[in-house]
Amino acid sequence: MKNKNLLLIALLFTASSSVYAQKTEKTKQKQLPSVALGAGVLSFNGDIGNGANLSSFSRIRAGYNLTIEQRIGKYIGVSLNGIYGKLSDSERSKERNLNFESTIMQGDLNLVLHFDNDLIFKRNSIFAPYLFVGIGYLKFDPYGDLKDKNDSTYNYWSDGTIRDISETDPLASASSTIIQRDYTYETQLTDSATSYTRGTLALPIGGGFNLKILRNLSVNVGATYYLSFSDWIDNFKDGSNDKYLFANVSIQYTFGKEQDESNPIYNSVDFSALDKLDADEDGVNDGDDRCPATPKGIKVNSKGCPDDNDEDGVPDYKDKELMTKQGAIVDVNGITQTDQMLAENQSKFDSLATERSQLFNENPSLAYLKDVEAKSTEARKTNPNATNSIPYALKPADKNNDGFISADEIANAIDGFFEGDSNFSVEKLNDLIDFFFEQ
Repeated sequence: MKNKNLLLIALLFTASSSVYAQKTEKTKQKQLPSVALGAGVLSFNGDIGNGANLSSFSRIRAGYNLTIEQRIGKYIGVSLNGIYGKLSDSERSKERNLNFESTIMQGDLNLVLHFDNDLIFKRNSIFAPYLFVGIGYLKFDPYGDLKDKNDSTYNYWSDGTIRDISETDPLASASSTIIQRDYTYETQLTDSATSYTRGTLALPIGGGFNLKILRNLSVNVGATYYLSFSDWIDNFKDGSNDKYLFANVSIQYTFGKEQDESNPIYNSVDFSALDKLDADEDGVNDGDDRCPATPKGIKVNSKGCPDDNDEDGVPDYKDKELMTKQGAIVDVNGITQTDQMLAENQSKFDSLATERSQLFNENPSLAYLKDVEAKSTEARKTNPNATNSIPYALKPADKNNDGFISADEIANAIDGFFEGDSNFSVEKLNDLIDFFFEQ
């Protein structure tokens, strides 16, 4: 049986490792309470319990526990623990024959020292030992098994038997009958000289370990030794105060979810506040705003965009031609562009420098990067010596190592910035775009 238990523990460790190992360095658990529910055995150590022919199980009874703990920092936790169960013991000797059983209710407050504190064990280790000490209160009420099921009082004889008549009775040898204990504790025990209180303070000292099975679920194995402040738990006062041990196994659930720390640049960002930002103050949060730069006072729809009745792409408050025909090409003012106007506008952009300074003011769309790239490529074919070398800080953007920054490579750099896997800052992205136009 012992080997089977060891094998079970080994398998449990293996299963836990496979599920939990991938969460070792990237996450941390928010400090929320944990709840543990378990069962175990209570073993009494008091003034009775000596003598021969007694089973070692005579002092062992079942117990159940409920524990709530709040972890404070890496090292310390505070737990509130409750136990319900029974304490019992028996004694059979020539001098005396005693027994008792008491239902108990125990509550204690403990200070816990955790060893998964990144100093001895990693905080996210699957094996997490702990120690604790505290103060508690115990309610007890001892009963004795003094009579059998037929209500006959037990009389213990020197030959080791239990009979219905005292051994000193003159008719005992002729009329006595051997009876057996029924182990029903039917009689409340009292002391003839002392009326003691059936409750006492107790000092719990213990420890154990958590075996983490899943992210929020663990198996808790522990033991607590209680030093009571009473010597009457067994209804017998003889020397030091009574003590008892509770060994238990619990299932522990820790509330909350782990937070990803794999990208520390976002640790200081309050994402809940970002969700509520409304930079243009039009009543639509930035995350849902498709027109994020609407001037103040302009009425917008549910998507944050101002009215555009002729659907030419220019909002009405900027549109100088409110009834543009469907499909017509317009400028930034919403005015229909004739073929002659388009030709005149094209002549303005006779150099890359002019395109850089004016193109984005009149047509601020990233789609024009493709046009600029095409013209720059043509210029490089005509005059290869005019190509600028890429500065060292911007070379990571040149993914194909052709010595030229393309529009696609700029788009990749911008995507990488927002996905958190790029070394480019906002300033470096600006420098990259500036260099693009200078090529």
